[in-house]
Amino acid sequence: MKKIVVTTALLAGTLAFAGGFRVSLQGVKQLAMAHTSAHAEDASVAFFNPAGISFIPNKLSIAAGGFGINSEVTYQNLSTLESYKTDSPLGTPIYFAAAYKITDKISVGLSATTPFGSTIKWEDNWAGRDIIQEMELKAYYFQPMVSFKLADWVSLGGSYIIARGEVMQHKAITSLSGGVTIEDRKAKGSGFTFGFYFKPDSKWDISVAYRSPVDMKAENGTATFDVSSALYSSLNLDANGQDGFKATLPLVDEYTIGATYKVTPKWQISADFNYQGWDQYNSLVVDFDNALAGNVPTDMTVSSTPKNFKSTRIYRIGTQYMLTDKLAGRLGYYYDESPYDDKDYALESPSFDANVVTGGIGYKVGKLGIDLSGAYNFMKSRAVDNDFSNFRGQAKGKAYYFGLGLSYNAF
Repeated sequence: MKKIVVTTALLAGTLAFAGGFRVSLQGVKQLAMAHTSAHAEDASVAFFNPAGISFIPNKLSIAAGGFGINSEVTYQNLSTLESYKTDSPLGTPIYFAAAYKITDKISVGLSATTPFGSTIKWEDNWAGRDIIQEMELKAYYFQPMVSFKLADWVSLGGSYIIARGEVMQHKAITSLSGGVTIEDRKAKGSGFTFGFYFKPDSKWDISVAYRSPVDMKAENGTATFDVSSALYSSLNLDANGQDGFKATLPLVDEYTIGATYKVTPKWQISADFNYQGWDQYNSLVVDFDNALAGNVPTDMTVSSTPKNFKSTRIYRIGTQYMLTDKLAGRLGYYYDESPYDDKDYALESPSFDANVVTGGIGYKVGKLGIDLSGAYNFMKSRAVDNDFSNFRGQAKGKAYYFGLGLSYNAF
């Protein structure tokens, strides 16, 4: 029995699916300018700041788009020099937004996005397969919103966040010649966003916004153990080798201050500062219904994994230049901090201090806007020195993103 409990105690690690992996891909035009926020030309501003929809120049505006994320992480054991890399499928975050002016003073809108997510698959038989082999996560935010224009130059807006999530993770249990898969397709939570948007004159756009934390609750998850059926009773599993679990994952709060300045009628510069409160994520607790798969001595159906995340800051700067009356060229750069130290490195959600270079173009065809963007993420290599998982080495990564977006300002 002791051997079984020790090998399954790491199961908590497989549920840390977000691990600070905030996906900053909620607007194709915005990504081209380092994913800056103070842009109220169309409905894509809705996710960044609900107050911004008051300054969309048209009564009805719709925006939608999608991205591809291609990433690779490499791990190397510095003692044996063995190396392994991920073979992850393409990530595909999407967004949709609509805004409508009821009156000159009141606007309403809707935003649907995937702001948290990750897709990772490690090579078969890699050294960390007992920690993580494969993982897929998507968190969907649906945000109905309203904005009030307090004066010609300032608005106040807020939204309610309806969050839904899906997760699937698989890891090996090599000591039992098997593995375990956890899955929950109905995780849910809620939160809110509010902000102010300022246009003191024709040259300035200023956005100040806050997004609350969302406790994503997995209340009906299923853990399926692919081990010998002779072990089911000693693990307290059902006849199918399964058990239920409950867990709560914090999707943390975010503060954003952004500004856009029109240097000339053709040229504008944008900058943002983001603060993300990952220090709320101290540990992850998984509560199994019956399975003796935990690591808490007083209750072996409970597993607790230290996370020790820290809050992060992101600095962004971008620019746009109108090459013609219809064609815009865009560039940007941002620096994104990792939310954990080397001693807390999370293989299920690799994160690095990153320098990201972005660019793209936009083209107007009447009321229709077409946007293309791309970015390359230069990740700083780092040590893996996780005492809890007893896993050490070096990790490095790279990623690039590309996106296509459409906007339509109807009338």
